[in-house]
Amino acid sequence: MEEKETSKESGEIQLVVFRLGAEEYGVPITQVQEINRLSAPTKIPKAPAFVEGVINLRGKVLPVIDLKKRFGLEETTYTDEARIVVVEIASQTVGVIVDAVTEVLRLPLSSVEPPPAMIARITADYLRGVGKLDERLLILLDLNKVLTETEQSQLGETMEVLAG
Repeated sequence: MEEKETSKESGEIQLVVFRLGAEEYGVPITQVQEINRLSAPTKIPKAPAFVEGVINLRGKVLPVIDLKKRFGLEETTYTDEARIVVVEIASQTVGVIVDAVTEVLRLPLSSVEPPPAMIARITADYLRGVGKLDERLLILLDLNKVLTETEQSQLGETMEVLAG
C-alpha cells in the first residue's frame, strides 16, 4: 500500500465506504477527491459501454462510470441516495456512480485479508482484499485496476475527442 494511505504508527487504513446493490465496498480516502449528488450524465455517442456519460463539474468535463455496469451487477433505478464519487483512476479524474456513500472509517490493517482464491479467479485484479469489521465484510477496491489498460486508453481517447 502507498505510504499516504496507511499510518505506520496506527496500522490502519482510512476508507470511504459505499454500497453497490447489497454489497459494501471501500476505497482509500486518499483516492477520493469529492462526493456529489447524482446528476444525470450527458450521453456521449460511441463512448465505451462502461462510460455512462459526462458531467460538468465546476467548468471541467468529467467522464462518469457506472460501477454496477463495470462489475456486471444487476442494474437498478438510482435513488436519492445515489452519489457520484470523484476519484483518480490511473491519473485520470473520473466520477463513479454508486448507490450510496455510507461512511468514512478507519480499518485496522490486521482486519484486511487477501481476496479468497475463488473470488480472485472470477473477478479482475481490482480487488485489494476483504476487510472485516464486526459482522460486516467490506470489499476493498484498487481503483487503478478497475479499468483495464485498453479501457483507460478508450476513456482517454473519448475525452480527447470531447476536448476537440
